[in-house]
Amino acid sequence: MFLQIENFLTAAEVQSVAETARQAKFIDGRRSNPHNTTKDSAIGDPNDPMAQKASQIALAALQRNEEVRNFVFPQRMALPSLCRYDVGMKYGAHIDAAYLPVGTQPLRSDVSCTIFITNPSDYQGGELVAHLGSEIVRIKGKAGSAVFYPSTTVHQVVPVSSGERLVIITFIESQIPDQLQRDMLHALGEVRALEGLKMDWRNRIQLDYVIQNLHRMWSK
Repeated sequence: MFLQIENFLTAAEVQSVAETARQAKFIDGRRSNPHNTTKDSAIGDPNDPMAQKASQIALAALQRNEEVRNFVFPQRMALPSLCRYDVGMKYGAHIDAAYLPVGTQPLRSDVSCTIFITNPSDYQGGELVAHLGSEIVRIKGKAGSAVFYPSTTVHQVVPVSSGERLVIITFIESQIPDQLQRDMLHALGEVRALEGLKMDWRNRIQLDYVIQNLHRMWSK
């Protein structure tokens, strides 16, 4: 299941990230995945103050968003990173690494996130393409929107043919590692949010009983 959120960042935050990116130092994107020959992008230098500022803006948005909490059930999160694709740059079909070297304990990537900074009309190509069996989903979000999807998804970024694609990416370790279990808890939460106040109170308590105890049972 995918979650797309419009206006994930405010207009002021999008502008701030875009301005910060113009001053930030970028390095070869393959630094973060040197063995993947299909990767051709630039990432913000994690030691650069401007890149760090952009990361903190995205992190604050991730931490405050209730939709994200209810969909991802976040436990740990990699520090968000600026990512820039100039003309000709791309990222071939791949699956995100299962574990990332974050702190003293590797972070398991359960859910991947892309936050779009550049207006889609300002560049050509550069779509995020997800391969779902025989189906292909193309995503080119408006500035300030975000998409969340299972890190097990085969996906790619097609070549940018004009302009510049600027995004922020991160990876999240969920309290619920199993994708189907996450989807079921999210669906039950949606029922509670939409129908809970219409229910007989005993039925509402029973629904909460199921949700909370499944959360306990499936948490790792």
